[in-house]
This record gives sequence, C-alpha cells and structure tokens, in this order.
Amino acid sequence: MDSDMQHIRHSLAHLLAAAVKQLYKGAHNAIGPAIEDGFYQDFDMGKFKISEEDFPKIEQKMREILKTWHAFEVKKVSVAIAKKHFKDNPYKLELIKEFSKQGKTITENDPGGFLDLCKGGHSEDPQKELQHFKLLKVAGAYWKGDEKNKMLTRIYGTAFATQKELDEHLKNLEEAKKRDHRLLGQKLDLFTISEYVGKGLPLFTPKGTLVRELLNDYSQNLRAGKGWQKVWSPHITKNDLYKISGHWDKFGGELFLVKSQETTDEMVMKPMNCPHHQQIYASKPRSYKELPLKFMETTTVYRDEKAGELLGLSRVRSITQDDSHTFCTPEQIEGIYQDLIEVTKTFYEKMGMPLRARLSFRDPKQPKKYLGEVSLWKKAEHILLDIAKKNKLDYFVAEGEAAFYGPKIDFMAKDSLGREWQLATPQLDFVQPARFGLEYIDTAGKAQTPVMIHFALMGSIERFLSVYIEHVAGNFPVWLAPVQVAIIPISDKHAEYAEKMAQILRQQNLRPTVLSESDTLGKKIREAEMQKIPYLLIVGDKEVAANTVGVRQRGKGDLGQMPAEEFIQKIKKEVEEKV
Repeated sequence: MDSDMQHIRHSLAHLLAAAVKQLYKGAHNAIGPAIEDGFYQDFDMGKFKISEEDFPKIEQKMREILKTWHAFEVKKVSVAIAKKHFKDNPYKLELIKEFSKQGKTITENDPGGFLDLCKGGHSEDPQKELQHFKLLKVAGAYWKGDEKNKMLTRIYGTAFATQKELDEHLKNLEEAKKRDHRLLGQKLDLFTISEYVGKGLPLFTPKGTLVRELLNDYSQNLRAGKGWQKVWSPHITKNDLYKISGHWDKFGGELFLVKSQETTDEMVMKPMNCPHHQQIYASKPRSYKELPLKFMETTTVYRDEKAGELLGLSRVRSITQDDSHTFCTPEQIEGIYQDLIEVTKTFYEKMGMPLRARLSFRDPKQPKKYLGEVSLWKKAEHILLDIAKKNKLDYFVAEGEAAFYGPKIDFMAKDSLGREWQLATPQLDFVQPARFGLEYIDTAGKAQTPVMIHFALMGSIERFLSVYIEHVAGNFPVWLAPVQVAIIPISDKHAEYAEKMAQILRQQNLRPTVLSESDTLGKKIREAEMQKIPYLLIVGDKEVAANTVGVRQRGKGDLGQMPAEEFIQKIKKEVEEKV
C-alpha cells in the first residue's frame, strides 16, 4: 500500500470515529489504523451494540461530517494538555501515559470539529479523497490484543482512490464469500472440525486426505529430484531442545506441554522441525565432502494458537509442514537457493499462481528481537539480495519481517481474486547451527560451522489448502481432483456398462465414480457438477453399442462421443502434465 492510500484509509478511521461518537453518545474510540485494503476503528460502545444493519446510518453520518472537514491540523501538545483534552476517554489517557514514559512526542489532530490523538499521516484534501469507502463488518477485539483487557467493538471498512477500484474490490469480496474454503470444504466433503477433537484440529475425509497427499507427493518429488532426502522425527521432545535453539524464549507461551508418567523430563509437542533435523546432522562427524546435506520431512507440528484467531484451515493448531533443511558451506548457498527457486517457480506455475518475492530482513531499530551477530545478519541479507537480483525475481525488501534467527525470501503468491499470500519460504540461518555446536571439517582440516537453509514449499499444507481451494473455487484440476470422472448411466439397463468403464479407468490409476441412483439424468448431471467433478461420461444405448462414452468436460460442456481408449489417453495426459 503506497503512503497516499495509507493516509486516506487512516483518515477514514478518524472519520468513522467521529460519526460513531456523534451517533452513540458516550462511545469511546481507541485506535484506528490503516490496514491492507482498508481500515478499522476500535470502540468501547458502552451501553450500545452495533451490527452491520447500522452501517447505512453510520456511513451517511460519515458523509455529512466529511462536508465540514479540511486538511488535518497536527499539533504537538504537552502531556498535561493532552490529558485535559481526553479526560473522558480512558483509552486515550492510557496511550498518553505510555507515550510519556517512552519519551514520545504527544500530537493531536483536528480536521474540523473532531479532536483526536494521533501521530499523523493523513489526507491533505479529505473532502476530495475520502469519498470512496464502504463499511464491511463488525468484530470483537481485545484492547491492545490482550485477552486480559476489555473486549472492544471493531468496525472494519475498505477504501480506494476511485469508485471503480472500490466497486471491483467489493465484487471480489462477494466472490470470496462464495469461495470460502470452509463452505466448500463441507460441500465437497474434504474436511471437518469436531468439537470433541477441538478447535483448530481439522479432520480430513478420504477426499481431503487424497488432495493433501497428492500435493505433498508433488512437493517432495520436486525436491527429491534436486537431491533432498526424507528423514523422520517424533512429535514430542524435551523442552531443552527448544531452549538451546532459542525458540523457547521467543515462543515458549505457544507450545503445548506434555506431562510424562515415567520421567521428570519436561516435554513439549514439537512446534517446528529444525532443531530435530540439526540433531540428525549432529549424530556423527561431518566433512565438507558430505555437504550439502539435504533433509526433508512432511510432518505435523503443534502450536497453542489463541482460540479467537483460529479459522478453518487458514489458522490451526495442528500444522503440517512440507519442511526441509539444508546444511551447507557458505560457498554452496547460492546453488541451494537456485534449486529452491526453481522448485518454487515450477510448483506455483502448476498451481496457476504468479509469484513475487518479499526479502524479509531484520529491523535494525529493534535489535533485541533477533539472535546472532549483526555482521552475520548483514552478510546473510546481502547474499539474499544478490540472489534475488541474479534470478531476476520480482522482489521488494521488508524490514522487520525476518525470523528471529535469520532473513528469508517469502514468496508471495497471487490468487485468482488478486489477493497475495505468503507461502513458500527459503530462510537463511547462521544462528541455530552455532547454538547447537554443529561442525564440519573443511579442506584445511579445520572445524567450521555449517549454514542452514530452512524451506517449506507450501508452508503449511492446511493453510495452503485454504488458499488453493478458494483460488480454484473448489474446481481442482484433473490430477488433484478426488473424483476425476463421474460415469452416469442413462437408465438401469446401462449400469453394467458404466461399471465396466469404471473398472477400466481404475486399472489405469484413475479415480471414477458411478452415479447409478434411479434419479433422472438431469439430476445426476447436476449432482456431479455440484461436486465439481472434471469429467462426466454419459452412457446409453449408443455408447454401449459402439463401445464409446459421451464426454462432458467441466467448464467446456459437451465434447460429444469418444472411444473409451481415446478418452483414457486424453485424461491420462492431463494428469501427467498436471494441467
């Protein structure tokens, strides 16, 4: 989001606050930032409750107030004056107190009859620039994101520079509702969530499991072709492992604790795989001749995510990673990254999702967030920048997005609605191998610390599926479709021929189903189409007599009669080429 758009959206958060405070006397506004595609404002509504039914009234009030607004006037004020101005708003008073302790300058703004506490970044011409907005939804949000604090009312809105852009975005939002992976997951019988198993712990049906495994097979085969080998690690471990790696200090509160009845060791469910793979590396002495060592493992890790943040497959507590870790010399880094970039490009090209790269670097203003020497961080970031340039990646730099142990390339995949998702991530790590004392003997006979490169192609299979299901609207390509072919006999007398065709397809490792229920032909066709099955084969007297099938293809309609063998070759080619 460019700065002009950010200023417009942030200004609209102020406008929303002004409208709500006029309409609902006694309501307090808390914070209201610009976010991707829009803005939000948090409120303590007091005795009032707001729903989406109230939005037309609030939007009308926003437009009335806007007519009286001019350029935002930002003024520096003393703590005493700020406290006086906001004496009735406990949230602003708390912020003033915090800013004062931190030595920050206190600033206020007023675009016209609405004084607010804000550091700036506003529209220069509100009446012209704040026209194209829409309120979207109401949600609950704890003050400062802390569950110990009061639950506030958060109102989300969206805004764009032109009405055309706003209309297009609203159209995409409506389409996104239809593509919601939670609805499609139920409709297509892919996964379920049981209250007895627990929130954030999805269960996959035979169809959903098949999709997961096909995706993982492709992911692992691409990397196996570049030399990565499978390893395996258990799901629980002593917490000492994560104390050494540094994860305990950073994420100890997100780990599931495991109590043993036999030992006093403190155990946890593993939240990530890298320390385990490092122990495989450390299991024997290593020479430069063995490097690079390439390990991969698709396994489930566990993180105690907050219940309020869990959402379908996109945010879960059981996270299946198609993970890999490479141990190499500094000279081998570029070659490893070249392989990983090629794998990533190949995979996402097949998924139909264009990529750009975010170079996620450390925030130099917050050094305490990261482990390791500054010189190593600068070296690692220089290497990634050089790799991005040499590969002619469409990239941008994002300070503050690095992991605590190293910078990374986050590949951002764009879906069919134009939304970007951070998925594949090759991550450079000079820190953890040193913490575990990993070594290899170099050409001069001296002990050196290897570099580790973390990489997950899909990231989390669950999250990837949430994105991909919505990207294709449940219309999986033939190679991924749980059911590839629906064979529909026109009447009961054609059922035997339909079963014969199904058996022939199964022998060719294809996945057919026969819709032999005594419904009308039209109803059976509609059922197959609702299940988004790529091919329908209609069989009646003509097909039985000629040993053919009547082919209907999803999205293309009736392809006419086709010899069974010709159809088999057609679909097998599509599966092989993953089209």
